[in-house]
Amino acid sequence: MVQVEIRDGESLDSAIRRLKRQVMNAGILQEARRHERYMKPSEQRRERAERAKREARKKERKEAE
Repeated sequence: MVQVEIRDGESLDSAIRRLKRQVMNAGILQEARRHERYMKPSEQRRERAERAKREARKKERKEAE
């Protein structure tokens, strides 16, 4: 669980910014989005394959530079 304690003299805005950063790094939002709806195993495989293709193309482009 992510917790942020407000430091002495720290503004609420900066504490919220730190909280958002910690939530992103912990992957909480990604996990929640993944559970928004049921995904059949075949859909999961298809999505995983598409993601792997995108990453491969991205890596190929980076190496070409």
